[in-house]
Amino acid sequence: MDCCVIPLRHGGLSLVQTTDFFYPLVDDPYMMGRIACANVLSDLYAMGITECDNMLMLLSVSQKMNEKDRERVMPLIIQGFRDAAEEGGTSVTGGQTVINPWIIVGGVASVVCKPNDFIMPDGAVPGDVLVLTKPLGTQVAVNAHQWLDQSERWNKIKLVVTKEEVKEAYQEAMFSMATLNRTAAGLMHKFQAHAATDVTGFGLLGHANNLAAQQQNEVAFVIHNLPIIAKMAAISKACGNIFNLVQGTSAETSGGLLVCLPREQAARFCAEMKNHSSGPGGPGPAGGAWIIGIVEKGDRRARIIDKPRIIEVPPRGSQAANQDSISSSPAPSPNLS
Repeated sequence: MDCCVIPLRHGGLSLVQTTDFFYPLVDDPYMMGRIACANVLSDLYAMGITECDNMLMLLSVSQKMNEKDRERVMPLIIQGFRDAAEEGGTSVTGGQTVINPWIIVGGVASVVCKPNDFIMPDGAVPGDVLVLTKPLGTQVAVNAHQWLDQSERWNKIKLVVTKEEVKEAYQEAMFSMATLNRTAAGLMHKFQAHAATDVTGFGLLGHANNLAAQQQNEVAFVIHNLPIIAKMAAISKACGNIFNLVQGTSAETSGGLLVCLPREQAARFCAEMKNHSSGPGGPGPAGGAWIIGIVEKGDRRARIIDKPRIIEVPPRGSQAANQDSISSSPAPSPNLS
């Protein structure tokens, strides 16, 4: 599971805890702090928990940084982490800071819950619909942005994407990763979600497989649609098998929730997510949710069909996104053929 659920000795309560940390992947220290906090909290949100009682921050300072850089960078990371925690209705009360060869940022999130505060991730039934609440492609976007200054790498992808499109995708990835999954966690209760997980380091298919394996019923997840930040699928294809984005194994950081919902509830869940969508980058077409597949009777595994439908999600602020806002089309229906 995404969290540990520890029954307490008192009054039918449980302590739910999670921890996570990783290395910097964006060049804005403040946003890096926000992303790290969102990533920690996401494990709680994946169980439908919307409140967090306390957070601790874990931070390692690189010994390769000079004192001036430390004094500029580290306070910004800490402030970003704290601001995201505040947005999540909680606070950072402590933690641990060490000197290390690399910068590492992460934390611990804890909450005391009643049984109806969380949704165990094991109740999917045949006929359910799979919904994803953030677009894929964050790793590809971050790497492509780094390649802007590496001519050998850039030459591999310059025929399928412009530098401006890479910069827009990078900004979208950064804002998406920094956006809390709290709204989706609350809507999981409203629309009777049966199970969920967050999509992070093992990619969509890896986490879908893990979730399918935990189900009480003999079910399988079949994924037909892949919402991906615009142009990232083309970059992944141009790079051969480095990312395998369309194959579902490209890592994500602080990705969306993969939610199993009753079929009759899925479209309304997506509509409410789109209405609520906002984050550090402000509201935009990149926010929302997408129906990506179905739950059927099976062997507790997940698969992506041979030719999934790629939903190109325009970065907020881009020309395509502005046009999308004007047309304001509803969430796409699943391609179930």
